[in-house]
Amino acid sequence: MNEYAQQLTVSKSAPSDRAVFIRRTYAHLAAAILVFVGLEFYLVNSPIADIMIKLITLQFGWLAILGAFILVGNLAARLAMSNASQTTQYIGLTLYVIAESIIFVPLLWLAVYKSSSDVLPMATIMTLLLFVGLTLVAFVTRKDFSFLRSILMIAGTVTLGLIICSVLFGFNLGLLFSFVMVLIASGAILYDTSNIIHHYHPDQYVAASLQLFASIALLFWYLIQIFMSRD
Repeated sequence: MNEYAQQLTVSKSAPSDRAVFIRRTYAHLAAAILVFVGLEFYLVNSPIADIMIKLITLQFGWLAILGAFILVGNLAARLAMSNASQTTQYIGLTLYVIAESIIFVPLLWLAVYKSSSDVLPMATIMTLLLFVGLTLVAFVTRKDFSFLRSILMIAGTVTLGLIICSVLFGFNLGLLFSFVMVLIASGAILYDTSNIIHHYHPDQYVAASLQLFASIALLFWYLIQIFMSRD
């Protein structure tokens, strides 16, 4: 990565460089989603699913899984943002997709084997529609949504605290919580897309795709829970 590219943001780059960056970002996002789908197809139908289901039934099993995911996710994000080498960035993206695939196993197992057959298709379609809609809003308006950063950080801290408390004290967060999380995930997608338009550097397409993938996964997670709540 050259020094000039590190200093120049996408919004200030030449139109051709901006187009290349955006194309690479969404190509990497598509690849990450395809890898995620492939891993989930294998994991949900493998002995790993049984192990994960047993783990979450333990008193603090889910907290342990969530804690491990947060640690690995933060490490992966740092690697993807690293200026060390492109290989390091790809390691970060790959690590994050694998971690996301593992933590999704119990939820998708329940959706596949314990819920209606239309749960996953409906959650997938709704995720796609919201993603496309929010992406269009960001690209059409060209508005800088960086002001959402502090809001998302506060919301993320509060929701993490609520999740931990719900596990420790054994109460259900309920359907309303899932709807609130859908709003937060939608805000995250809008924020990430705005950063792709305005704030990333031309060589940071791997990091940009990771952040967008994380927000889409969060949205998909809670849409699955909303559709499963009917059962």
